[in-house]
Formats: sequence, C-alpha cells, structure tokens
Amino acid sequence: MISPHGQLRVYVATRPVDFRKGIDGLALAVQEILGLDPFNGAAFVFRAKRTDRIKILLWDRTGMVLVHKRLEGAKFVWPRAQDVDQHAKLTPILG
Repeated sequence: MISPHGQLRVYVATRPVDFRKGIDGLALAVQEILGLDPFNGAAFVFRAKRTDRIKILLWDRTGMVLVHKRLEGAKFVWPRAQDVDQHAKLTPILG
C-alpha cells in the first residue's frame, strides 16, 4: 500500500529516460544520473521523450513500486533541463 505522508520528497528528472526501463533500470538511473539512493523513501519521477507519459519509482519499505501514467489528449508540463541540474526537488505549498 502506498501511503504518502507530509515528509514525502519528490525528485523530478529533467531529462527523458528510455521508457523500456523497468524498476531495476530506473533504480540504477536514480543512482547513476541523479546521484541519489532509490531506497530512501523518496518518489522519483521520470518522463519519456513524449511528454504525455511519466513513471514514478518509490520504495515503500516493503518493495519498489513503479507507477506508469499516460495522459490522453494532454501533456505534462516539465521543467526545462537548463533551468535546473539533473533533477528538481518538489516541495509542498502550504496555505
């Protein structure tokens, strides 16, 4: 069961990844590209070249969870790679 909490960190990879990658390939990308630990409880968001698809990788303390989302007739708005380093960290807006 995925139960996000107020302390959930979300990292967004700014460059597209090969969407043939599964859990192991994306966990390796978290380590090699982002320089982070995929087992730290954060959510890692990746996109395909087509901005209508994302994959979210998350360690939930019992195993790795991979969520794949494809929008129909819409696209995700994505930070430009030149605006941030290899990843962007999302923080909640309170209020």
